[in-house]
Amino acid sequence: MVLLAVPLLVVVLGLSVWLAVRSDGRGSGTDDALDLPAPALAGRTLAGGTLDLADLRGSVVLVDVWAAWCAPCREELPVLVAAQRRLGARGLRLVGVDIRDGERQARELLASVGGDPATSVTDPEARLAQRWQVRGVPETFVVDARGRLRARHLGAVTRAWIDQQVLPLLPARERPAG
Repeated sequence: MVLLAVPLLVVVLGLSVWLAVRSDGRGSGTDDALDLPAPALAGRTLAGGTLDLADLRGSVVLVDVWAAWCAPCREELPVLVAAQRRLGARGLRLVGVDIRDGERQARELLASVGGDPATSVTDPEARLAQRWQVRGVPETFVVDARGRLRARHLGAVTRAWIDQQVLPLLPARERPAG
C-alpha cells in the first residue's frame, strides 16, 4: 500500500506546483502591474515578409503566442482579431508568434478568422517564445507605446481582459466637433 501511495503523492505534489507556477494564485493566468522592457521580437512572418516589434514603437501591441494545433488558441484568435479591428484606429497592433506549428495550418486558421499572416512571426523552434519566457499557449502580452511589457496572460484572453489592460494605454478617443 505504501508503494502505491508514494507515486500518487509525487503526482499530486507535482500537479500542485505546476498549478501554482501557472497561475497568480487568484485562479487566473494574469500578471498585473508589469513594467519591464519588452524582449526583442523579430522574424519571418507567415506571409513571407519580416516583422520587427521595434518598428511598432509608438503603438500599443498585443503579442500573442499561439499555434494552430492549440484548441484555446483557436477560440481566442477571433477575439484578438476583433480587438485589432475595434481598436486599431486608436493605435493597437496585433503581433502573433506562431510556435512549433505547420505554416500551412497556421495560415489557414488565420484566414478562417480574418487574421493577417503578415502580423504573425513563425517560431518553429520556440526560440522567441523562450526569450519571452512563455509558459504555455496561448499566452498574450501587452507592450505599451514605449516598448515596455505591461501585462501578460496565460490562456485565452477575453474582450474584457483586453479592454482592462489595453484601453488605459491607448490615446483617448477623439470626440466629433459639434
